[in-house]
Amino acid sequence: MTLSISVSVGSAYYDGSNWDEVVAYVQAADRLRLHTAWSAEAWGMEAVASLGYLAAKTEHIRVGSGIMQISARTPATTALTALSMAQISGDRFSLGLGVSGPQVVEGLHGDSFAKPLGRLREYMQIVRKGIDGERVTFDGNHYVLPRPGGQGKALRSSIPPKPDLPIYLATLGPKMLELTGELADGWLGTSFIPEHADIMLDPIRTGAEKAGRSLGDLDIQVAAQIMVSEDVDGLLDKVRPGMAFTLGGMGSATTNFYNNAYSRAGFGDIAEEVRRLWVEGDKASATAAVPDELLLMAYPIGTEEMVKARLRSYASAGVDGLRIGAVGKTANDQIEHLEMVVDLIRSSD
Repeated sequence: MTLSISVSVGSAYYDGSNWDEVVAYVQAADRLRLHTAWSAEAWGMEAVASLGYLAAKTEHIRVGSGIMQISARTPATTALTALSMAQISGDRFSLGLGVSGPQVVEGLHGDSFAKPLGRLREYMQIVRKGIDGERVTFDGNHYVLPRPGGQGKALRSSIPPKPDLPIYLATLGPKMLELTGELADGWLGTSFIPEHADIMLDPIRTGAEKAGRSLGDLDIQVAAQIMVSEDVDGLLDKVRPGMAFTLGGMGSATTNFYNNAYSRAGFGDIAEEVRRLWVEGDKASATAAVPDELLLMAYPIGTEEMVKARLRSYASAGVDGLRIGAVGKTANDQIEHLEMVVDLIRSSD
């Protein structure tokens, strides 16, 4: 078993209040020679500023947007940002993109969420042109460059092109997953259950084959919250509220891509019940409705032997790397946890 190890920092609502501790955590990941530090964004601290700072404070680890929302930036701006980040980091930047959801896109950015598949396809094509050093021209359903009838001209970036700059997509729906296989270099996966890997990886494989590639040509990176303890019940109690929020609160009452993903994995009745209770405002009952079975399949938690078995299941399912979430109240706690996880994964190889 060979799994690369990355870290995830920030969150949808991260406010930057413990930034020095985040930097210390990523510097520890750098010393441990981990793969990438992925930075999230939604309605809190945005991804790019933090990654620029982290690139300056590290030497080896890659820095990646996990993810940049396509509604927040024009595709040309994203291409220029990616080129800039690659330039200042010594080619240690990976671009992760995603469509987010209607609550954020329409509520925070005032953009329409309609037809996200077509929008993401066109966005990717324009970004590729930009980072490849081509003149940015496009005639699509969602983007037309230069703007017709005006004084705009087709431009190319003055930053040196980076055609090998990797682009990852964070996708969950079947058609979006297929698009990932067709156009991206990697997948930033969530809501992944190794025993039901086919619901995620089969569409990616289909898209890759459509583009004359194989699934093995993509870097499959999956989020994993790893915790080890002999008190398994205590660990289940820690992660249960997060799963309830994922199923009930990560989206609107009618649009929740995470809920849909777990439903496709065979937990449809549970996912719908948790969402119903959450939307009705009964968060305590929603949390209580999350069964142990789902938690133990969705999270690599438990005794050391249980976790090692789960890690082997990720590798066997076709996962290339894990994105580890920080665990602990202080930087020292989080670094100690990270060192334990790294030893655990590497000793399981």
